[in-house]
Amino acid sequence: MAFSSYIIKSQLQRSINGITPLLSIIRNGHTIRGKRPGVARTLEQRLREENPQDAELTARVDIGFPKLRAPKSHRQERMQHLKVQRKSVELEKKARNHTLLINLDDVSKEYVQLNRAYDVRIIADHYGVYKDLFDLAYFIPRVNLDIQYQLDNGINIPVYNGNVIKPLEARKMPSVQFDGKTDPITGKPTSSENLWCLLATNPDSYPAAQNKEIVHWFIANIPNGEVSKGEVLIDYLQPFPPKGIGFQRFVFVLYKQKKKIDFNSFKMDKMSNNHLEKRTFKTLDFYRQYQDEITPAGLAFYQTDYDNSLTKFYHEVLNMKEPIYEYDFPDIYMADQKQFPLKRPFNTYMDRYRDIKQVNKEFLERKLAKTHPFDGPEPPLRYPNAQPLRNIPSWLRTEIRKERLKIGRINDY
Repeated sequence: MAFSSYIIKSQLQRSINGITPLLSIIRNGHTIRGKRPGVARTLEQRLREENPQDAELTARVDIGFPKLRAPKSHRQERMQHLKVQRKSVELEKKARNHTLLINLDDVSKEYVQLNRAYDVRIIADHYGVYKDLFDLAYFIPRVNLDIQYQLDNGINIPVYNGNVIKPLEARKMPSVQFDGKTDPITGKPTSSENLWCLLATNPDSYPAAQNKEIVHWFIANIPNGEVSKGEVLIDYLQPFPPKGIGFQRFVFVLYKQKKKIDFNSFKMDKMSNNHLEKRTFKTLDFYRQYQDEITPAGLAFYQTDYDNSLTKFYHEVLNMKEPIYEYDFPDIYMADQKQFPLKRPFNTYMDRYRDIKQVNKEFLERKLAKTHPFDGPEPPLRYPNAQPLRNIPSWLRTEIRKERLKIGRINDY
């Protein structure tokens, strides 16, 4: 009787154990709180409703040259040529045999004429160039700018759209070339004289005021694209991003003038060429002042960040101390310091509550104390663990052993 009751209890226990996971799944199953996706509003929609904006006030305005639509016959001719090329058996054979040669210069020339201006506009929007220079305005750069920096070894570094160029590489005035005899609207050469002005500004290089720029170069009344014959109002000044700021944008904007304009109010003499306050500039105000006489037509920019050559530039050219910025990280959470922490190495525990700069300074002082000014640092021990450490505390023995083996915090300093 006892054995049969034991069998019944074990069977009941097995059945209960089998039901329990099912109950937990039912009890803790997936539930949807609120409306289902697709019915409920997205975060973007909710933010748009909470912060309504007038569509007319926030609409973007094209301030550049329009592009005439190609005639229908020209488009049909291109489509017909494309169909013929696709059906060409000879091209198919060369492509399969890897003998098809393509002139990349022709491809680049075709790209510049068709799609480059629109790609530059997308890239400039991505980097916020239009927003920081022209606010809600933008333009399609119809004129291609060929800007190159020449190094001492004869190598030329071109300015693309967002590539990185170091201040050491951009310390000399670049060469600028563009087609100044072609009408940006029709794309055909003109017989009359065309005047242009070129501005190079940095929207990120003025830390003293917001929405301000520093103009690095200003050439006006350039005849037919010959930059060397233009009127230099502000001499070229290399970019000088401070240490710790990160990347800055250096933007070239080309404007087409309707006539010769007197820009003498912007002219700077040689004495004030390195005076940063006099180089304060704002592209939006400049365009508003001359919007009836100039139209933006070309754009090129690159990114630059700090390098060691700027120390000499700050001291000798700008006659100022080199600014250094540090990111102010938010303080990490730390528990209250205990008077008697258990199972904690007291030296590392105490360093957690000290100023990190003071700790770094002490590590550097100990490192310099073992470095001869002419012979350099002491040579490392050949067998570090074979050197005895007697009559010193255990924590100091551990620190010395780590320092000899180059492990631990010593690698951070």
